[in-house]
Amino acid sequence: MYEVEAKVPADLGVVRERLERLAATPEGAVVQVDTYYDAPHREFAETDEALRIRSERPEDGEAETRVTYKGPLVDDESKTREEVETAVADGEKTDAILTNLGFEPAATVRKERERFSLEGYTVTLDSVADVGDYVEVETEVDREDELETAREGAYDVLERLGLDPDDQLRTSYLGLLLES
Repeated sequence: MYEVEAKVPADLGVVRERLERLAATPEGAVVQVDTYYDAPHREFAETDEALRIRSERPEDGEAETRVTYKGPLVDDESKTREEVETAVADGEKTDAILTNLGFEPAATVRKERERFSLEGYTVTLDSVADVGDYVEVETEVDREDELETAREGAYDVLERLGLDPDDQLRTSYLGLLLES
C-alpha cells in the first residue's frame, strides 16, 4: 500500500471555512502522540525511513495505538511512500520490545488533527506542537501505477481549498520538529 500525501502550511480557520463551502464531510478530531525510533542497524534519516508508535485519542473515545513503518519517498513531487501499519494492544509493551531490540526513542511529535472527507481524499487540519499549522491531503493506493493519478487528485483538492501545491513540504513533522 502507498500513502499519497501533499502537505502545505496554512491558516486552518480559512481552510475550515472553505471545506464547509465545499460540503466536505467532518470525520472528527483526534490528538496524536507519535514516538519515533532510531534503528541500531541503520540511520533512518539517511535511508528516509521511519518507525513509530502512535497513540491516537478521539475527542470522545478510547485511545488506540498503532506501530508504523514508513519507507523512503518514492517520487520527487510529493510525500508518497510505502506504509505498513498495524494495531497494537499495548503501546508501552511495544516500546519495551523495540527498546530491548536496540531501537531508541528519537523524538515525540504531538498534534491535534481535524479530519474531513472530500471526493475520496482525507483532508487533515494539523496543529503540531512546536512546529505550526498545516493541511494534509492524502489517499491510499495499492499499486504504483496509481500514484500519479492520486497525486494529481491531491493537488486538485489543495487548489480547491485555495492552497498552492507548489508550497508543499516533503519534510515530515518529525523532520520539521528536529529542524526547529
